[in-house]
Amino acid sequence: MTRVAAVDCGTNSIRLLIADSDGAGGLVDVVRDMVIVRLGEGVDATGRFRDEAIARTRVALADYVDVMKTHGVQQVRMVATSATRDASNRDEFFDMTAELLGQVTEGAVAEVISGDEEAQLSFRGAVGGLDPADGPFVVTDLGGGSTEVVMADAAYSADVGCVRLTEHSLHSDPPTSDEVREAESFVAQRLAPAFAAVPVERARTWVGVAGTLTTIAALNLGLADYDSDAIHLSRHPLTDVERVCRDLVKATRADRAALGPMHPGRVDVIGGGALVTMALAQEFSARASIAEMVVSEHDILDGIALGLLD
Repeated sequence: MTRVAAVDCGTNSIRLLIADSDGAGGLVDVVRDMVIVRLGEGVDATGRFRDEAIARTRVALADYVDVMKTHGVQQVRMVATSATRDASNRDEFFDMTAELLGQVTEGAVAEVISGDEEAQLSFRGAVGGLDPADGPFVVTDLGGGSTEVVMADAAYSADVGCVRLTEHSLHSDPPTSDEVREAESFVAQRLAPAFAAVPVERARTWVGVAGTLTTIAALNLGLADYDSDAIHLSRHPLTDVERVCRDLVKATRADRAALGPMHPGRVDVIGGGALVTMALAQEFSARASIAEMVVSEHDILDGIALGLLD
């Protein structure tokens, strides 16, 4: 049996999935992990990775390589998304990944994937455990630098995510009303092409993936701590989603940090993610009469791993 590893390095976090085939077209998790490295910190402003951001990512990836070797991984694929597409010194990042990943599979190196491929991998991972009768599905992958809006036959990667929006607009603690209005305008501008390109009017079920949306789900469930099993495939009325999001936007940094399910690395940027989430919820309600969000813990990592097993 082939054991595979998928690594997703985005603007805010780096994540690992080691998995085996379940023999029926799905996956059996061996290891699933996430580390906040903030690789994309300041990229919008400077156009390049900060040295300390590459160093943080190197430490995390070196740990992941050790885990892969311990668990006998035979194939690995690492994808790098929004922040890496934008950085002028990205060769430093790629050289680092080649050095480390080559210890697992000769010639392995991180790949910059297009927004369309990112979207399709996220879609495959997210809907794998859902009943096809609930479709058509629209999947949103809300990351640090981009937000993918995906259906089976159409996708768009919008240049707005929790880190990018926070750095662009949300500078006070808590954000001022003027900052929130500016952020809402920026989100609407960046998401508009997605709704022009993807026929979300046909969708019956909204599936949300990635850390902002799973954290919002955890808060709505009233969890004392983050619990992936409780969060996975949980359903959340959009009225509840908007209430949680508004509370996050109004909260101080200290208030957000005190929330049990909140990862420390999301404290500074979850308000930006909440504003993107509210915009998505409003559009899906208006365009497709969708009334709830289904949250999946399976996402682009699962799509990458399934592709390797193919």
